[in-house]
Amino acid sequence: MNQDCFWLTGEQFARIEPHLPTDTRGKPRVDDRRVISGIVHVLKSGGRWVDAPVCYGPRKTLYNRFVRWAEKGIWINLCHTLADAGGPPAHVLIDSSAVKAHRSASGGKGGRKARLLADPEVGERQKSMR
Repeated sequence: MNQDCFWLTGEQFARIEPHLPTDTRGKPRVDDRRVISGIVHVLKSGGRWVDAPVCYGPRKTLYNRFVRWAEKGIWINLCHTLADAGGPPAHVLIDSSAVKAHRSASGGKGGRKARLLADPEVGERQKSMR
């Protein structure tokens, strides 16, 4: 196994295995542990599906399994089950925050410049009395 890849331990997989779907038709599924480990790796790394390491199997299998199980609500049920089981909060929290800035968020035309807060003529003495 590659050290850079994420792999579910036997204990972790045994914990989630009862919650995986068993009503499959057609060809039997390939190794669930390998595919789920690949899905978790892609989600943790934030990369694209096509960039998943070869050790997890075909990238299309990873993507298709993720999408199909998401449509069926399997991932939500799995996360709720694991969260209800307790354990350290660091192991059950998922953060998917993303912050975007508009292209003009850095300032106006010409970039940042030191600008006076008031009109320069306001602070000057009057030159003549009218």
